[in-house]
Amino acid sequence: MTAFRFIDLFAGIGGLRLGFQGIEGHCVFTSEWDKYSRKTYQANFRDNHELGGDVREFSENPHLIPEHDVLLAGFPCQPFSIAGVSKKNALGRPHGFLCDTQGTLFFDTAKIIQHHQPTAFVLENVKNLERHDKGQTFATIMNVLTQELGYHVQARVIGSQPWVPQKRERIFIVGFKNPTAFDFRSVILPETRPTMKFILDDNIDVDPKYTLTQHLWDYLRNYKAKHEAAGNGFGYGLVGPNDVARTLSARYYKDGSEILVDQPGGRPRRLTPRECARLMGFERGDRHWIIPQGVSDTQAYRQFGNAVVVPAVEFIAQAIKPYLYSALAQGGVRRKAA
Repeated sequence: MTAFRFIDLFAGIGGLRLGFQGIEGHCVFTSEWDKYSRKTYQANFRDNHELGGDVREFSENPHLIPEHDVLLAGFPCQPFSIAGVSKKNALGRPHGFLCDTQGTLFFDTAKIIQHHQPTAFVLENVKNLERHDKGQTFATIMNVLTQELGYHVQARVIGSQPWVPQKRERIFIVGFKNPTAFDFRSVILPETRPTMKFILDDNIDVDPKYTLTQHLWDYLRNYKAKHEAAGNGFGYGLVGPNDVARTLSARYYKDGSEILVDQPGGRPRRLTPRECARLMGFERGDRHWIIPQGVSDTQAYRQFGNAVVVPAVEFIAQAIKPYLYSALAQGGVRRKAA
C-alpha cells in the first residue's frame, strides 16, 4: 500500500514525480504533450497508466482524471493580460478566475483543482513569475488559489546550489485545502555546496563531437569581448571541476555557451547529455536515468533545460510529508493506492 495518490501535469520528463514517489506517493495520471519528453518519461517510469497529452483536453473534461490527493504541475508561465482585481472589487463586479486567467495554462490547472479538490498541490515555475507584469500575474494566481479555490497557499523561491553545482532558482507554490502548521519560509536548506567535479566526466573520455569548433569558439569569444567592452555581462560561462555552473537552459543545444567545460590546452566543450542528467539531479547516487533511443542530444538538452532539479523537489517533498500525512489522516485517507 502507498500513502497517497498524485497526478503529474505538464510532467516533462518526471522531475516532480520523482520527489513525490520518494515519500510513498503513487502516480495515477500523467499529462505531457511533447512527444520526445513522453518517450523519455515512459522509458523511466514503467507506468500502470497511459500518458495523457495536452492538458487542455482534460481541463475541459476533468472527470477523465482519476481521483487524487496531491496535484503536481510545472505549468508554463505564458504572458497574459489581467483585468485588475482591485478595480473589479471597487466596482462590485465578479472577478473569478474564468475572467482573470482565461486562455492560460494556469487556468487549466485551476479548473482541475476546482473539480477534484485535492488535499494539497505543489506548483513550480520560474523565479520571474513573481515579477511578471509588475507582479500582477503572480497576484492573480495567488488570488485564484486562495480566494477562488479556497486553499491555504505559501510560495518560496529556492535555489539549487545545496544539491547540484548550478545556479538555478525556481518558485514553488504549496497549497493545502485545510489549514496546517506547515511554514515554508522556516524550512532550513542544507548548507552543502557541491562543485562540478561531482558531475563531470574526465575530458579525455568525452566524445570529441562535444568540443567546440574553432569557428564557434572564435565567435563566442568575440561576442563576449564586444559585450564586456560595452559594460554588459553577456557571453559564455567557462567552468572547471571546482566551479558552479550557470543555469542550464532549454536552448543549450544551440551553442552550449552558458556552460562550457574548460579543456586546458584546447578548445572548451559542451556538457554531454549524461552530465546534464547529473547536473539536474536525475542521475544521482544509485539512480540511473535512461535517455532512450530516438531522443537526440538536441531533445535531451531541451528536456533537462526545461526540468526541475530533482533533489530540490525531493527535499521539498520531505519537508511537506508530515503535514501532508496529517492532512490525509484528518480527512480519513479516502484514496489508498494499491
